[in-house]
Amino acid sequence: MAADKDPITCHVLDTSVGRPAKGVRVKLEGGHAPLKTFESQTDDDGRIKAWLPYSSAHSSGDVPTYTLEDVLSEVEDRSTWTLRFDTGAYYAADAKETFFPEVSVTFSVHKGQHYHVPLLLSPYSYSTYRGS
Repeated sequence: MAADKDPITCHVLDTSVGRPAKGVRVKLEGGHAPLKTFESQTDDDGRIKAWLPYSSAHSSGDVPTYTLEDVLSEVEDRSTWTLRFDTGAYYAADAKETFFPEVSVTFSVHKGQHYHVPLLLSPYSYSTYRGS
């Protein structure tokens, strides 16, 4: 795995316009209880290569300092993770409607592997798969 990428990455392509979906907010949640939440936003190429610990506007206290690598290193064998793509806000930015205001993709992660999850998106459909 490249040093500039986290062990879980994703890529969003807007098939309705034939280009990467820039600026999609994505949350990543998983690990073992208590679950850890991370967040990021797709870059100009529609990709997320790194995650930051999630800290809501209503949180108090210290900002979380763990990394995705830290959380995955604590997993003995396998864990379940969910990517939540904020597709409603993405389409609303262009004054478009979508049938799916959020797309959630839940998948299993085995220790030591890299996972790339592409999302092919349009206002009324989506598809995903395990990428490389």
